[in-house]
Amino acid sequence: MYKILIVDDHPVLADGLKTLLADYKMCSSADVAVTGKECKKKLSSQEYDLMFLDINLPDVNGIDLCETIHREYPSLKILALTSFSEFTCVNNMIANGASGYVLKNAMPEEIIKGVETVMDGEIFLCHEVDILMKKEADYHVFLTRRETDLLRLITEGFTNQEIAEKLFLGSETIKSYRKNLLFKLNAKNTAALVKMALEEKLV
Repeated sequence: MYKILIVDDHPVLADGLKTLLADYKMCSSADVAVTGKECKKKLSSQEYDLMFLDINLPDVNGIDLCETIHREYPSLKILALTSFSEFTCVNNMIANGASGYVLKNAMPEEIIKGVETVMDGEIFLCHEVDILMKKEADYHVFLTRRETDLLRLITEGFTNQEIAEKLFLGSETIKSYRKNLLFKLNAKNTAALVKMALEEKLV
């Protein structure tokens, strides 16, 4: 079970989410922060495994807050839980460090699946968002030189730490690059990423 922080200013939703997580035995504790300021205060006083983060908060844009939190607490998993379903919002949240994106109208089982997926180190998009991203995706994907180098080393079976040493970067930076690469190529996990790289001759 995980220690979870819910960052949302809607009490009914937060209470419902706490009940859902408890029913599925997903959390040992679940705290609520209604503002970005309160979120930072709670994070500074105790450790959490996962954070649900809304984009629309009273005092800060959740997309900007996501970037700050991910930079300061890189091991904390961030799962966006919001009503915004625009391509740009999803793209920016993932780029800023979120590991998943779930809409507030998602089924309870889908929210639980989101928790399980991101805690396993993979990216999760709820069904509605997944369809949206596939429609918007440019199928002629352009990879930067750094992304191509990373993809090549992943296909060769190197670990994040080994890749970090080869590219002279920090291991957390490699984790972030790897996550963005999974998202950019719409691959659900590393195995799918390697298969795509070889089939599409991306490396």
